[in-house]
Amino acid sequence: MSVEVIVSTARPKREEPIIRIPALGLTVRVRFPFEPEKAQSTVIETTNAAGFGPPLYRRAESETFEIVTGRYLFEVDGRRFVARRGDLVRVPAGASRAFVNVTGTGARQQVIIEPGIDAVQFFNELAVLLDGRGVDRAELHRFGKRWGLALLGPSLKVARSEFDDGDGG
Repeated sequence: MSVEVIVSTARPKREEPIIRIPALGLTVRVRFPFEPEKAQSTVIETTNAAGFGPPLYRRAESETFEIVTGRYLFEVDGRRFVARRGDLVRVPAGASRAFVNVTGTGARQQVIIEPGIDAVQFFNELAVLLDGRGVDRAELHRFGKRWGLALLGPSLKVARSEFDDGDGG
């Protein structure tokens, strides 16, 4: 008999790896790490600084984003919309996607990646690539190819006046 484990955004476990990538204004907590023998999803929790988000990208995996705190402007296959605390955003495999925190302060998401990936390895490698010494585009391309990730364009940008008032809601 299998027992399911509960993931709570309120109660992280001490053993959950935390990865910081200042160049992206990103902190990642790996909630359910990759277990290849179980063919399961990977669950991560991200905190994005105000005005930060990833560049436009496409990946082979689907992602479901639960907005825990704050507001995010998303772009999925060219369609833009705002997601708020409590919203779920499902992005199918192969769709282009980007998002930016428009809260005015840090905002958090819980992200389910299906099928699962080794998020600890992925984000640790990304942190090394973006360590502040400048971006080696060739190395970034090799990284993307290795992880089935295509970088399609820049991060979404919004004017400071478009940010929320910082209430986190």
